[in-house]
Amino acid sequence: MDSLHTAGIHFAEALQAGPPWLEKFWISVTSLADPKCVFTICFPLAYFLDRKVGVSVLWTGLLSEWLNVVLKWFLFGERPFWWVHESGLARKQLVTLRQFPVSCETGPGDPSGHCMITGAALWPLVTALTALASRHSRSLVVKLSPFGAYILLLLAVGLSRIFVLAHFPHQVVGGILTGAVLGWGLQSHTPTTRTLGFFVATGLALLLSSLALHSLVIATGIDIDW
Repeated sequence: MDSLHTAGIHFAEALQAGPPWLEKFWISVTSLADPKCVFTICFPLAYFLDRKVGVSVLWTGLLSEWLNVVLKWFLFGERPFWWVHESGLARKQLVTLRQFPVSCETGPGDPSGHCMITGAALWPLVTALTALASRHSRSLVVKLSPFGAYILLLLAVGLSRIFVLAHFPHQVVGGILTGAVLGWGLQSHTPTTRTLGFFVATGLALLLSSLALHSLVIATGIDIDW
């Protein structure tokens, strides 16, 4: 893993060495793509446009948020900002990396939550827009434009997370792929006919199960809060 991490550090160096005007862009992307925006922005907008799509975005975002936490506990995953010092790489060779206010994220980093949760939650919205475009246009470019935008967005989010040293490239790739698969798998299993109480109960159940799992893993001697 050290060679993979080292390669990731060099990739982050190359990314940070890009044009200065890109710095504000990457920081803006990583801030706007925060997973909480799925619930505060994406869900309300999707629900306003179509109730079923909105509920699907909420449901997918809820489950992907929970799964991301669980995966991080078991996959662990170093954070570049901390690893470059803890591994001793910064003492062995010249590493030219910059720190940003959003760099010092703690906790395991694999897979990337920004990529996984955003990728999963936006899947229902993207497929709905693709279906809408297909009904109103015969152009293949128009039909595929929602998925094209989806791919470009996730690519930008992933690069922004590498840029601010929050994730290694392989964590970003894992987050994108997991999010897309999760979004595709959950879309057809959205409980659109359920009441608000069902979602509140589900959210509470996921919270309690996370706390129970956390306590269980700690009890077995595995320090997931390292």
